[in-house]
Amino acid sequence: MATIFRFRMLSDENDNFVRDFEMEENSTLLQMHEFIIAMLKYDQCMASFYTADERWEREQEYTYMDMGMGDGGSGTPKPMEEAVLADILHHLHDRLIYIFDPFTQRAYYIELIEAKEPQKGMSYPRLQFAHAATPDQYDPEASEDSGSIFDEIMGEFNDFDGDDNYDDEY
Repeated sequence: MATIFRFRMLSDENDNFVRDFEMEENSTLLQMHEFIIAMLKYDQCMASFYTADERWEREQEYTYMDMGMGDGGSGTPKPMEEAVLADILHHLHDRLIYIFDPFTQRAYYIELIEAKEPQKGMSYPRLQFAHAATPDQYDPEASEDSGSIFDEIMGEFNDFDGDDNYDDEY
């Protein structure tokens, strides 16, 4: 019976955006890519995954298409279809960066947050939790009004901005 990996996906374009999803450990990065595209309702795209360290620094690249870069030695991109999750993720909090727009380097940040036994009667992969709107696939500016939780909380204080009809002297 395969272990289920639960991932948390975040965006640097919308601080409120969160997606938690679950996949079997024997899934490939290509299967994860296809699930993410379907989950976000994006068009098919040339994407890459990178393994990442604890500071989100990119390490090994995994590409949508085999780039034909030799034997796939250290540092050269490897195809997503050959990368099995259990072979590249070994500990809780291991990280992936998912580049969905290679021209502008727009990305999602994915962290392994749980490894567990599958639930009886549940099919995988599956979306487990969703919060906030998905950033637009083609227009990063379309997500800017989504703001952050801080902006939402502080928004009511903005009602006083620019209202300087009162004399500051007593």
